[in-house]
Amino acid sequence: MGNRLRQLSAPSQTAMDWLVLATAYVLLILFLVGVFDILIGLYELFVTGQFTEPVALVRLLDTVLLLLIIVEVHRTLLAYVRDGPVIRTVIGAAIIAVAREIISFRLDDFATTDDALVAATAFALLLIVLVIAYYIVYARIE
Repeated sequence: MGNRLRQLSAPSQTAMDWLVLATAYVLLILFLVGVFDILIGLYELFVTGQFTEPVALVRLLDTVLLLLIIVEVHRTLLAYVRDGPVIRTVIGAAIIAVAREIISFRLDDFATTDDALVAATAFALLLIVLVIAYYIVYARIE
């Protein structure tokens, strides 16, 4: 019975692998578009003279961090297709995502200071937990 189930599930696994690879190629295209967007953004910063403006730089850094998340998700998809370990890559992507939120954190986005404090505390706690998880997984793999 087990051998028959393997035979029946093999086409499904193959189809899933192809779909995951297709998704990886879509992410590659998104990454290329993002790099082009960064280059345009850098050009605009220098032409307009806003390259010293913190808000403009944070916006550009936000795009760079988004591209890093795309890279990590792409690596996760490729590891999945190769039947490799994905946990460390997923945690790494989560760390980048939280760091992106922390860097673009603005008090103006919250109704009250207490709301901002709760969000900041949650981000800090989440980042600490993710970093600890990353090092635990890293220590197990090494």
